Amino acid sequence: MGEELPGGLLFQDQDFSSELLRQLNGLRQNRILTDVSICAGAREVPCHRNVLASSSPYFRAMFCSNFRESSEAKVQLKGIESTALDQIVLYVYTGEAHVTAENVLPLIEAASMLQYPKLFEACSSYLQSQLTPSNCLGMIRLSEILSCETLRKKAREVALTRFPEVATSADLKELCALELRDYLGDDGLCGEEEKVFEALMVWVRHDVQARRRHMQDLLRLVRLPHVHPAFFQHFIAGDALLRASPACQLILEAAQRQMFSLQGTPSAPDCQPPWHVPPRSSYRDFLILLGGRKDSQQTTRDVLLYDRQTGQWQSLAKLPTRLYKATAVSLHRSIYVLGGMVVGTEKRVPSHDTYIFSLKLNQWRLGQPMLVARYSHRSTTHKNFIFSIGGIGEGQEVMGSMERYDSIRDVWESMASMPVGVLHPAVAVKDQRLYLFGGEDIMQNPVRLIQVYHISRNTWFKMETRMIKNVCAPAVVLGERIVIVGGYTRRILAYDPQSNKFVKCADMRDRRMHHGATVMGNKLYVTGGRRLTTDCNIEDLASFDCYDPETDTWTSQGQLPHKLFDHACLTLQCIPHASNFPRA
Repeated sequence: MGEELPGGLLFQDQDFSSELLRQLNGLRQNRILTDVSICAGAREVPCHRNVLASSSPYFRAMFCSNFRESSEAKVQLKGIESTALDQIVLYVYTGEAHVTAENVLPLIEAASMLQYPKLFEACSSYLQSQLTPSNCLGMIRLSEILSCETLRKKAREVALTRFPEVATSADLKELCALELRDYLGDDGLCGEEEKVFEALMVWVRHDVQARRRHMQDLLRLVRLPHVHPAFFQHFIAGDALLRASPACQLILEAAQRQMFSLQGTPSAPDCQPPWHVPPRSSYRDFLILLGGRKDSQQTTRDVLLYDRQTGQWQSLAKLPTRLYKATAVSLHRSIYVLGGMVVGTEKRVPSHDTYIFSLKLNQWRLGQPMLVARYSHRSTTHKNFIFSIGGIGEGQEVMGSMERYDSIRDVWESMASMPVGVLHPAVAVKDQRLYLFGGEDIMQNPVRLIQVYHISRNTWFKMETRMIKNVCAPAVVLGERIVIVGGYTRRILAYDPQSNKFVKCADMRDRRMHHGATVMGNKLYVTGGRRLTTDCNIEDLASFDCYDPETDTWTSQGQLPHKLFDHACLTLQCIPHASNFPRA
């Protein structure tokens, strides 16, 4: 209760101030020594001028200056509701206020006007706790009126992170063009680009006559390169309002050429949408591992997801069936698993089935089957197409055939066969060309060839090279080069299609094959596989490594959940939905 000081004792009564407030409130309630009544409408509350003046700059200026209110018995507070007045006076005399859904709006307005900043922030915190997609836009308007920055930031965060739900609210239709532009142009907006387009058109159709003049500018904010091509074809390209606008029609025509032409014909600069615009920051890259042989060398149905932000592995919905040496690619934010040999049946035969996985739904469905059953083949994508190449057929023959899946028309079609049928080549697409590096022949001898397919011409040519000797190795596009990752070797080769030259990169630690590789954030990630030891034994791996081309160095990312080889490894870009990702 006290503190020793030189020459005496400093006495401190911790309860005195709160007891004083309690006594003052008792005096107020009994109208003892009250000298002013503050009024809101017909409501009058007796108070003490000195208490009010001590509680806020607003009342200090009113009662301690030469304003007429300083001597009036009743003071009318305009713009204050009676329910808020009671809470304000209670707060002044007790330091407490009961903030509810019914009184928070008049109370925060009163706290702002009468200059009670802590009560103002308490009301703001309560409003922030009540934010939903249906009310956040209204809260932003309120925050701007009240100059409440904390509420504005929190409400805007809800508006951006839950935009698909916000887009269905009535408040979105009431935004002005500049406000909508601010949302659609925000890189942090969290929603598929299809939802962004739908929100734009809902807004326009709410008042077509007044808003159609804004369509061109707002349409440019829809990141068309990241719209699913089928959605573009069916819902954007044919939209009557857009087609009625010559300026919008130019944007759509340019988009169609870029999205659907194999040549990628450039459009006029004045109507070209920003084709190199990145996806919004809410999109994230996830590394996916599918199938393969694990631990005891049994073919697995496991599907694993790696989140770089958390460094965690998570299990997803399992493959519908066990498939030996199937291939997998990512296209339009989905995974396509193609062919493979069905494991677990009495008669092992190659499959021509296609399974499609949605990360958003964490579900598999059956797609259009390939024309030819195959396993140990290679697959890759370009624009709206999947190419499935070579492999082993139903007669156990090495095939040189290739077929192409058109994801817009949902059909497979035969294409020109490769010049030399090989197994396990490294495959990648760059600059309108599909490259097959190396592989092995039917006698398991390495093939020292680069086979190149011109996609728009449907023609092949081949080049012999002594640099190529890879088998069971993946290839990835890293920057402007195609990188061939190992293949019974530690060697990493970067091929430049423009100069037709190879550059050696830093070696891997092990002689590696049957591994997976993918690119995330301009870095190469290599998963699992098998290694050839110094005494020529083969060892299964659970290693997980990263190559940085800027520093030409390798770093370990830890371990996979289990040893794994002959698996699919790919990157899938989407907006995460945490509820779909159960922990491994």
